[in-house]
Amino acid sequence: MVSIGYTAMGEQSGPRQLVDDAVQAEQVGFDFLAASDHFNPWLREQGHSPYTWAVLGAIAQVTHHMGLMTYVTCPTVRYHPAVVAQKAATIQLLSQGRFTLGLGAGENLNEHIVGNGWPAVDLRHERLAEALQIIRPLLAGETVNFRGAHLDAEGARLWDVPSTPPPIAVAASGPSSCRLAAEYGDALIAVEPKAELGELFDAAGGKGKPRVGQVPVCYDQDRAAAVRRAHEQFRWFAGGWGVNAELPGPANFAAASRAVQPEDVAAQIPCGSDVGACIDAVRKFTAAGFTHVALVQIGGDHQTEFLKWAERELLPALRSSL
Repeated sequence: MVSIGYTAMGEQSGPRQLVDDAVQAEQVGFDFLAASDHFNPWLREQGHSPYTWAVLGAIAQVTHHMGLMTYVTCPTVRYHPAVVAQKAATIQLLSQGRFTLGLGAGENLNEHIVGNGWPAVDLRHERLAEALQIIRPLLAGETVNFRGAHLDAEGARLWDVPSTPPPIAVAASGPSSCRLAAEYGDALIAVEPKAELGELFDAAGGKGKPRVGQVPVCYDQDRAAAVRRAHEQFRWFAGGWGVNAELPGPANFAAASRAVQPEDVAAQIPCGSDVGACIDAVRKFTAAGFTHVALVQIGGDHQTEFLKWAERELLPALRSSL
């Protein structure tokens, strides 16, 4: 059976609310929680972006059985991979083995802020491969000395290491990143329900490993209100990964999505209270071989009503249908 997750989306909620929402998500029956790791929101209307790792530490202490993961962290620009390994080991210890480290090549939106520029996609993949060669042995308790073309580590060692290292899931959107995910990862992450990504992952050695997807929804009893909110806060979604990875700030996402209409967003995102539409959106991922799907409720002020609806209607329907 597919595992259904809840997304703690820091771009639309402050840290205390994210923790409170995570508690409720576990109580209503979500299997895991995916936490975004951004420095900026995509759009000014979203209005938030707290430090994800502090939020995850708090969530680890107030939840008990729900899996936790980053969706996703870039370990090459804003963070050094040795520091990412230290964060991951700590969350794995705090959560008593419930954490998965989701990693990816990053977005300009979050990484340019340290002033080191934004590398081309091939260099981003090279840097990610080097980061994984640093992170894996650190999580295994080894001392790491690494000299790469892009990244170095000097006498790095973690002093608090979990007995079971957290699994590493790697985000992929094409052949190169699928090969990286298969070679270095324990799972694949993708934001599009493309069966060919799983096929590429399998061909590169990922056969049998989990695949994690994500589905945005905008629940509201008033469908028109849901469409308006989805357009206001999620119209950036229409740009696609090839565009979204390159834009440097909320103003750029606003400009790039100026022509996106509410009906364009509603055509991509289930809006309203139609359980069947949400099932169809999740089924696109399961049909493509995904084993885990995290839902994103759009609108920071609308999480509680979504979670109540999920407990009452959506989760039972998903579990009986998938």
